[in-house]
Amino acid sequence: MFILIILSVPKPQIDLSFARYVAARKGEAATRSREGAAYAYSGDIKVRSALDKVRPVTLAVEATVRVWQTMEKSRMLGTAVKVTSKQFPRLNKLAERCAEALRIPPPTLYVSPNIGALGAHTFGTADDPFIVINAALVDHLPEPELLDVIGHECGRIQNNHVVYMTTLHFLKHAANMFLRWSVKPAVIALNGWARRAEITCDRAALLCTRDLEVSVACLVKLALGSRKLYSDINVDEYLAQMEEANKGMGRLDELWRPHPYLPKRVAALRLFAETAYYKGVLTKPGQGAPAGMSKDECDAKVADLLTVLR
Repeated sequence: MFILIILSVPKPQIDLSFARYVAARKGEAATRSREGAAYAYSGDIKVRSALDKVRPVTLAVEATVRVWQTMEKSRMLGTAVKVTSKQFPRLNKLAERCAEALRIPPPTLYVSPNIGALGAHTFGTADDPFIVINAALVDHLPEPELLDVIGHECGRIQNNHVVYMTTLHFLKHAANMFLRWSVKPAVIALNGWARRAEITCDRAALLCTRDLEVSVACLVKLALGSRKLYSDINVDEYLAQMEEANKGMGRLDELWRPHPYLPKRVAALRLFAETAYYKGVLTKPGQGAPAGMSKDECDAKVADLLTVLR
């Protein structure tokens, strides 16, 4: 049934197959990912490489890429404003700072009122990615935290997350394109990967802000959906409360989510901040190699942290 649905989608004149996507990744995308692999969570890299071989996922990617290029991109950006040096120049400069920090080309940004809750998303394909920021977020966050949001999405581009995240979005929201039951295996596989991918992107954001408090504050504010509420809470107490609430059978809900629970994300980011890699980024030339946890040790602790079923 799923294959028939895919075939019913009009094909464009150019080849947009999954095979072409894989080939594209081996060029420019592979160069980006070599830089990203230096900080990326190893669990993300391992599971992502396996997704290319999961048939329900490859079928879903094929359908998504075709629909994206033929109709969905223009529909999604119909009310969006492109970020340039003349439109949202402040955001443009923040994007340039993130690109410089992560050693990638400056990303294409749009500001849109039509992407749901406060936050940002990265859509597109390996060779045509772009970031869409919720318009209200520009007013909601101060500049350092906007830098964190953009850095997080730049991490998606650098680490070849874009087409998989776009696919997951469509599988969950395009009910008229797919039968829910037919895409369940792909959604489960992609959710499992996406939780790991968030760890990588949180690290990318921290590499852009270079301020752990800013990055943690941004995570909590986006979870709360309110800047005003944030000023009235104790972050550690709030995280402890959330962690307690998600114990027991409640933890199983995480299996169906594309993000780890917030306390896990914050704990994982704090672990990364203790690595020699991150401390080395903060070290000025001539100061010598800093002491810190190895990335492998950090990743092992994060893997234990993310475990849902014990």
